Amino acid sequence: MTVHWDVGYITRKRADMHPEKTAIIFEDQPITYKALNEGANQWAHLFLEKGIRKGDRVAVVLLNCVEFLEAFFGAAKLGAIFVPLNWRLAPPELEYQLNDCGARMLLFHDSFLANVDPIRPAIQVVEDKFVFLKSGSPTMPGFELPGCPDWAEECEAIVKHQATTEPEPTPPVEFDDPLAILYTSGTTGNPKGAILTHAQTYFKNFQIAAYANGSADDVMVAQVPLFHSGGLFIVATPSLCAGTTMVMRRGFDPNQFADDIEKYRATNVFAMTTMWRMILETGKLDEIDTSSVRFVAGGGERTPPSLFEELAKRGLHMRQGFGQTECSAMMSVPKEDVFRKMGSIGKPGFFADIWIAREDGTRAAPREIGEIVAKGPTVMSGYWNLPEKTAEAITDGVLKTGDLGYMDEEGYFYIVDRAKDMYRSGGENVYPAEVEKILAGHPKISNVAIIGVPDEKWGEAGVAFVVAAQGETITEEEIREFLKDKVAKFKHPKTIEFVEDLPLTATMKVKKAELKEKYRNWR
Repeated sequence: MTVHWDVGYITRKRADMHPEKTAIIFEDQPITYKALNEGANQWAHLFLEKGIRKGDRVAVVLLNCVEFLEAFFGAAKLGAIFVPLNWRLAPPELEYQLNDCGARMLLFHDSFLANVDPIRPAIQVVEDKFVFLKSGSPTMPGFELPGCPDWAEECEAIVKHQATTEPEPTPPVEFDDPLAILYTSGTTGNPKGAILTHAQTYFKNFQIAAYANGSADDVMVAQVPLFHSGGLFIVATPSLCAGTTMVMRRGFDPNQFADDIEKYRATNVFAMTTMWRMILETGKLDEIDTSSVRFVAGGGERTPPSLFEELAKRGLHMRQGFGQTECSAMMSVPKEDVFRKMGSIGKPGFFADIWIAREDGTRAAPREIGEIVAKGPTVMSGYWNLPEKTAEAITDGVLKTGDLGYMDEEGYFYIVDRAKDMYRSGGENVYPAEVEKILAGHPKISNVAIIGVPDEKWGEAGVAFVVAAQGETITEEEIREFLKDKVAKFKHPKTIEFVEDLPLTATMKVKKAELKEKYRNWR
């Protein structure tokens, strides 16, 4: 049976049921569900006016803002595929992802004009499909954000006159149609676009509602970027589906985050481990009333027991979970077991079947280490235009996460190590191969390997081991300057070590385990 239903129904239904209820409080300005849905409809009509139809890709390079969500739900109503891009990316990285997905339209903030302008000749977006938005971001004295260039159209001028009525997409949107493409870096160095469907997103909404026991009476405080799976598909979409009021800021500020908890009587709070560290460092949690909070989600990287303890002292019982862009919100630790099962990533959610697989694919016994695999309606449909990579990741509906772990006798899961080399720094996935590939192009570098190591501030940080080319001398400053405009800052290694050679296998692959051991011994 074909089901005609899309994620755009979230704002439509909430507007019908509770039109005057506050959906979003953005920078202290309330927006009702009626206004949010009308805004989504206006974006949908603009897309139609610009020739965007079902299956076309609409990309955005935006800070958190109401327009981000309006455009997301507006695209969903038409069956257009939404592509949120990380605004931290360097121009070459943006160019690759825009071309890989074949974006036909691009929405961007004034803050990122300098990243978009130089790549215009190399991407498929044509001039009447660049939309310029004012961010309203505060600036330093003497500095002004740029105005709209002549090759783009300003959002205010082309959106606000559009109709607020529900659009009528042709052909209609089906439940299993693609909703969004989220890019996740791969160990080969090239990012892969994970395809998320309307159906998958609804099941994820249901799963998160079950974790949080969510209701329309909740107030969610989170300052994670919407371009992330966590921001858009773990926080925003499930919250709005449940009829929650969501408090949103352009970006993260630890003092403001704490103030918002008290000011808006937050019931649900979400922040990554690095963010919680920064919030604790401000001392603000000792000055505010946190008694309204009943659900705290976080983690996303290695989280020490001391952080759970410090938060618990202030009435915040953080529940760690596990997921990835390909299948987010896979599991969560119940509140009552946060300390009893310290170190666990939790139990599988209602809509996820997860187990530990041996190399031969059979299910491992309790405490036996193997790969964490998952199946169910929250698994992505595949990677964009990468059938071979999709086949490697998903077999008979079973997703291989690439993470090694084990399950205890009570069904709680634990991560032992990552089968891939990826590490998480400040909540961001970093794949060393991507940066290694760039550094290998430096004429003074013969070989390079990057590993992730524990870091007090960021959870993990990169260490680059660099072998200079024969007869050459290279400095740390030269390396950092070389990376400057080629890769996002959060992917830069924090530490650079110069070595005479790298430990290699018989097939000339770097023995990264030896590098990690060597680094530990040095420290």
